[in-house]
Amino acid sequence: MVTAFILMVTAAGKEREVMEKLLTYPEVKEAYVVYGEYDLIVKVETDTLKDLDHFITERIRKMPEIQMTSTMIAI
Repeated sequence: MVTAFILMVTAAGKEREVMEKLLTYPEVKEAYVVYGEYDLIVKVETDTLKDLDHFITERIRKMPEIQMTSTMIAI
C-alpha cells in the first residue's frame, strides 16, 4: 500500500468543487481545503507506486481547475 499526500493549487474559487470531485475517487481517503500557499491537501492510497503515478497523471493533472500539485509519499 502506498500512501501519499498531494498539495494542490486550484483556480480561484474552485477549491470546494475540486475537493468534492476528488472525494468521488476511491483512491482519495481524505481531502481538505486549506489556507496558505496551497488550496487543498488530499490523502491518497494506492496499491503500488505505478498506480499512484497513473492516478496523478491521468486523473488529477487532467482536471483543468488544478494548476499545480506537490506530492509527498509517506514512508
